Amino acid sequence: MKGRGSRMNFRRIKGWSLARSVSATVSKGARLALLLCGLLGIASVLLVAGGRVTTPTDSKPGERSGDRVNRKAPPGMVWIPGGTFLMGTNEKESFPNERPAHLVRVQGFWMEEHDVTNAEFSKFVEATGYVTTAERKIDWDDLKKELPPGTPKPDDNALAPGALVFTPTSGPVPLNDVSAWWRWVAGANWRHPEGPESSTRGRENHPVVQVSWYDALAYAQWAGKRLPAEAEWEFAARGGLESKRYVWGDEFKPDGKYMANTWQGLFPVRDTGEDGFIGTSPVGSFPANGYGLYDMAGNVWQWCSDWYRADSNIEAASKNVCRDPRGPAASYDPDDPYAPKRVVKGGSFLCNPSYCESYRPSARRGAEPKTGSCHMGFRCVTSGDDTQLIHASGSKPSL
Repeated sequence: MKGRGSRMNFRRIKGWSLARSVSATVSKGARLALLLCGLLGIASVLLVAGGRVTTPTDSKPGERSGDRVNRKAPPGMVWIPGGTFLMGTNEKESFPNERPAHLVRVQGFWMEEHDVTNAEFSKFVEATGYVTTAERKIDWDDLKKELPPGTPKPDDNALAPGALVFTPTSGPVPLNDVSAWWRWVAGANWRHPEGPESSTRGRENHPVVQVSWYDALAYAQWAGKRLPAEAEWEFAARGGLESKRYVWGDEFKPDGKYMANTWQGLFPVRDTGEDGFIGTSPVGSFPANGYGLYDMAGNVWQWCSDWYRADSNIEAASKNVCRDPRGPAASYDPDDPYAPKRVVKGGSFLCNPSYCESYRPSARRGAEPKTGSCHMGFRCVTSGDDTQLIHASGSKPSL
């Protein structure tokens, strides 16, 4: 792969935490074991009992408190009716930060039917002149706040604009060291996802990648929308199904059919592309879920508005029903305590059962908001009580 950089040797604000210091790699930052879960709470009782939990409301688009507001569906958006559901999981084959399952109620909202594409993001940049995080030089004074005390400053060349790019290995490697397959590539950004010699030509309908949380937020503000809360995202991803392992059911390949863009083959050596794709795929390449949403599993991770805490499900389970939760007040990841993180959901084309299998709706991770990578994108939502969408075309995003 051209444009490939050297192995990461310090923790950068792009992608997962890739190093705990300049000389140490960040196996812990991307480790899939987080906190031990606590009591299961009322949600687990309901789950074990097998009672019906997902209860969509009778709300219609635009309805609130019994008052109906008639309006057309926003272009490219799908109405999510809202309701009560079991968020998270109690399955043993899951990661501790997904447990326990707990009751959550969300109001109806609109969600974009697919991830924001390169073509759509390009219109935003053309209208506003916005410069993404990966296109800016790294501010060391800002970066060192998210590193262990005493971390030495790297060479200025290492602070040049760029991003993390996935790089297949030549053979099997330990899966607890993500620096084995990620490289820092100068010049990599949303226009050049794999490095300066790559482009998005021919990929206009693929999800935009190499975007940070702040980039996604800026786009959402320009479009008159917002990023989804984690609870909204998971409710929408489940598509009306109750506590299923995947967004389409419990079987990964029903009738032998791939339902999402994921990794086949030996990770991280070679993706065989049995699902039809290596790398990202055009949005809508796989069947939609029960709500008509595409790519709520695999393809690219998706930013949510919430701060990330590894133990947030444990706290939520202590309540009877969480209503329209907007996440914790602050972020904390015990495996990477210096860096505040936001929630990402959905998994990506790199997810494989041998490594993460995070294309399940309960799966969740934290990523630094100033990060981006070649497998991270987003989609937007708008609240159901908005009377109209205001498209602030040409206006500068306020950050």
